[in-house]
Amino acid sequence: METRDLMVLELRGETIGMISNQSSPEELFQNKTLRPILKVQNDLFIEVFRNYAIKQKNVFFTLNPEKKNAYIENVIQRDIKFRNSLKGIVIALFTFEEYNEYIKNSSNLNKRMMNMLIERLKSQLLLFENVVA
Repeated sequence: METRDLMVLELRGETIGMISNQSSPEELFQNKTLRPILKVQNDLFIEVFRNYAIKQKNVFFTLNPEKKNAYIENVIQRDIKFRNSLKGIVIALFTFEEYNEYIKNSSNLNKRMMNMLIERLKSQLLLFENVVA
């Protein structure tokens, strides 16, 4: 288990964001664990979302940018199977210790995780423009 955890930490890289004495446990987890995972898995998230949108009859690709943002938010909040798939992509890169920390407060951490992922996808709308549907 120790070797896997070291490999995961090396793959993810350093903490992203500010950490201070006033940081809440959720903030610490967000900046030490979630942000680095979202960054390293970014290309996969783009492809997973692109594939989802294609399977949903390509409606996403016909929308204007404002409606694309709403679509991203709506899909991640309401499609439980898709949301669970995205969570799995993140959780797979937790260390054993991080997983144990996560399960103590999974509800709040899931909200943070999905909100950050939604913002990440919305900020990269241009990457979805070159899709031949």
